[in-house]
Amino acid sequence: MADYRFPCENCGGQLVFAPGQTSLTCPFCGHVQEIPEAPEEDRSEALREIDYRETVRRMERGAAFEETRVIACPTCGAQTEFPEGVKATTCPFCATPLVTAQTGTHRHVRPSALIPFALSEEEARAAMTRWLGSLWFAPNGLQDYARKGRRMDGVYVPYWTFDADTRTEYRGQRGDDYWVTRTVMRDGKPVQVRERRTRWRSVRGRVARFFDDVLVLASHSLPKAHTDALEPWDLRALEPYRPDYLSGFMAEGYSVGLEEGFAEARAIMDRVIQADIRRDIGGDHQRITQAVTQFGDVTFKHVLLPVWVAAYRFRGRSFRFVVNGQTGKVQGERPYSPWKIAFAVILGLIAAAVLAYLYAMAEGGGF
Repeated sequence: MADYRFPCENCGGQLVFAPGQTSLTCPFCGHVQEIPEAPEEDRSEALREIDYRETVRRMERGAAFEETRVIACPTCGAQTEFPEGVKATTCPFCATPLVTAQTGTHRHVRPSALIPFALSEEEARAAMTRWLGSLWFAPNGLQDYARKGRRMDGVYVPYWTFDADTRTEYRGQRGDDYWVTRTVMRDGKPVQVRERRTRWRSVRGRVARFFDDVLVLASHSLPKAHTDALEPWDLRALEPYRPDYLSGFMAEGYSVGLEEGFAEARAIMDRVIQADIRRDIGGDHQRITQAVTQFGDVTFKHVLLPVWVAAYRFRGRSFRFVVNGQTGKVQGERPYSPWKIAFAVILGLIAAAVLAYLYAMAEGGGF
């Protein structure tokens, strides 16, 4: 993960991006340096959709590439980029110690846009603390972790977005329910009952849908269930990629390639198309026997989204918490305290025994 540094012109300290602002600030002397607004032509270029098939065919066209110095975390697989001079650190995703003695290079599509952090570390920690406080049966050490205000890492996490114009021809069956009345014998007596039956008929047709900004996580370092729970993201807040926004933060390199990302995007689109087909078939029930989709005008962008990450080690295991740096939504793993669970079970058994005793006394006239 690359750490972008901008020296303060007053004292030489490092300027850092101020979440929710459009400026860099110096934590030592308080100097504020505004980030110039991107020219409209730069904004248009940064948010331009890149032709997917052309990029796959010739990996020199349609997208800007860059090479970075990386080391892979042996525990979670995060592609970690380091600036010169850094010898050792820890992985922000799983707290594994990392040594940069052995590094390689990673050639990848350069990000075209990002959503700047809107929440500060203090605001993210407050959101995480509230979330941790709502957990049942959490170990006391977990609450201590939140109360001590340990450092959270601000990480720009890589994503792909895909657009596609789809047209699908399908075949299937439509089922319409109807009711019949028939006589059955019950206890030796004839009884009329209504039964629901379904009449099926073959159907065929076509549906069309344009998909805009289908979002696909381009990293394996965080559980997908965690990052999915951070949605939705407001992609209208995307800004052209520039290092100023990364000052004081980190940016993860993607580990899910472009073609793998599009395969996942297609699966997302297919689920939506299936729902479109069922609505188009209509009736009470639907069966889809064949669906052939043509994907046209497929384009993509590589973007970075802001996530605050905290890694907590408990009894030899790593537990991770993530906070959406735009909205404050929280998700994470959590350990359970066996003592608290056992105590709750014992209390439940005692309460059940007391209620059973009171019930028995009431039935026996003991009150």
